[in-house]
Amino acid sequence: MKETKFEFQYEVYNDITELNKEDADLLTKARAVTKQAYAPYSNFFVGAVAKLNNGETVAGTNQENASYPVGICAERVLLGNAATLYPGISIDTLAISYDSKEVPSDHPISPCGMCRQALLEYETRTEKPIRMILAGQKGKIYIVKTVRFLLPFAFDSAELG
Repeated sequence: MKETKFEFQYEVYNDITELNKEDADLLTKARAVTKQAYAPYSNFFVGAVAKLNNGETVAGTNQENASYPVGICAERVLLGNAATLYPGISIDTLAISYDSKEVPSDHPISPCGMCRQALLEYETRTEKPIRMILAGQKGKIYIVKTVRFLLPFAFDSAELG
């Protein structure tokens, strides 16, 4: 038997003032777009904004539905928008933030498993790592260099032959 471990590095910032201007602007947009989320059931409003490698930005918000689990997460809304508006263009950086009526929005959140899988597929398809900025409305910020770090042992197209 051989034991091994998976670990990765990520950057931690105390608040938005420590980010470079481009990252701070993208996170500010993600924080603002949470207001467009439709989350009357969970009261958990998620916004995602991506800077594409052609310089354009695309946004997405979570959209809930009374017929649970018909809702869709902000990250997958964003991916659909990016693929439709700018086919084949890779994502350089993706900022994700949230707001809530129930809990403080003072720490980073990470995409759910389904979104991690979808983001990894997009990253693989466009052959470019997606850099992620993860944050709440205030407080600490995490920057992760690639989605692949969030989904070790991922199932991908290579498994299908």
